[in-house]
Formats: sequence, structure tokens, C-alpha cells
Amino acid sequence: LANQTARATEDIAAQISEIQGATQQAVSAIQGIGATITEISAIAGTIAAAVEEQGAATQEIARNVQQAAFGTGEVTENIGTVKQASADTGAAARNVLSAADDVSRHAIDLSQEVDGFLAGVKAA
Repeated sequence: LANQTARATEDIAAQISEIQGATQQAVSAIQGIGATITEISAIAGTIAAAVEEQGAATQEIARNVQQAAFGTGEVTENIGTVKQASADTGAAARNVLSAADDVSRHAIDLSQEVDGFLAGVKAA
């Protein structure tokens, strides 16, 4: 009976150790997911700012075109402003594209972490 009790105790200790290991893996995976979500949130903020800048640049272009309609002299003055607004719009578009690429990469990372977490949970 003592031998059986000792073996049962050892089995229970081994199972507890396995559960602790699985729990530590789950905690690590959840922390990784949290970090990825934080990064995605920051990127989403960057995208929102870029979209806002692009909207502002587009509004600036529209105002400049309206002013240009009032006279030939004003057209010459506004060409520089339109050129700058177009450059800003292009820069904002590049920022949005870059941020979208980052979001895509982070989404893949997040998916892999979730898959790993689920595999760890299933294995436990």
C-alpha cells in the first residue's frame, strides 16, 4: 500500500509539473499576444493619422483648385501649394502602405502565436 501511495504521489507530482509547464507556456503566449495587440494598436493609430493627413491634404487641394478658378494670376501662385499638397498626399499614401504592411506582418505573427497557444493548450 505504501508503494502504491508513493507511486500515486509521484504521478500526481508529475501531472502537477506538466500543468505548471503548460500554464507557463500559456502565460508566455498570452503575453506575446498582448504585445502584438499593443503593436497593432500603435500601427492603427499611425494609419489613422496618415488617413487624416491625407484627408487634410485632399481638402487643401480642393481649396486651391477653387481659388485657381478665380483668376489666372492666382493659378500661378497656387501651383506651388498644389505641388506640395500632392507630395504630402504621396508621402501619406506611402506611410499608409508601410503601416498596412506592418499590420499584415503583425497579423501573421499574431496568428502564429495564437496557433502555438492553441496547440499548447490542446497538448496540455
